[in-house]
Amino acid sequence: MLGQIPVQASIVRSALDEFVAGLAAALPDLLTGLLFLVLAAVVIKLVMTVVRLVLRRSVPQSQAVYRQFVSTIVFVFLCFGAGLSFLSIVGLTAIAASLGTATGFLALGVSYALSGMLADAVAGVYLLRDPDFMPGDRIDVGGTVGEVKSIELRKTRFRVEGDTMVRGNAEIEKKWTKLDDND
Repeated sequence: MLGQIPVQASIVRSALDEFVAGLAAALPDLLTGLLFLVLAAVVIKLVMTVVRLVLRRSVPQSQAVYRQFVSTIVFVFLCFGAGLSFLSIVGLTAIAASLGTATGFLALGVSYALSGMLADAVAGVYLLRDPDFMPGDRIDVGGTVGEVKSIELRKTRFRVEGDTMVRGNAEIEKKWTKLDDND
């Protein structure tokens, strides 16, 4: 029994020595990675400040949901890119490549599943920016005449003969006509 203690102690000592040597070898990469994360956080903060400023100037206050939507997407992409870069810097390039590829496939699946919703959101941006399509305007959408009540992220509301009609923006953007007051 006493003869096994030195063998076990040498195995533990050998493992501990390897761990310390590996940690010492990885320390420069870890410090570089941490420095990169600090710099990336500063750059992301600056970019997000610019993005929010541009959105504040280009998207009306009444459409704050668009501002939040776009700024969230930009923030997620920036953070994801910084995370993958960090993994590459600390020597985990294969993991970064795998995560990037898997995320690409996941994004493809999500975009396919949400294609209708994304089409409505993009069409909503176009409708919001169109000076001929504003709340209060009378329009004809595929034979239905009504007054625009509100334009939202995915849907537009109309007042049609005292009732409220809701349609997806992608459907409206394809086939609307503005009517004059005498029509």
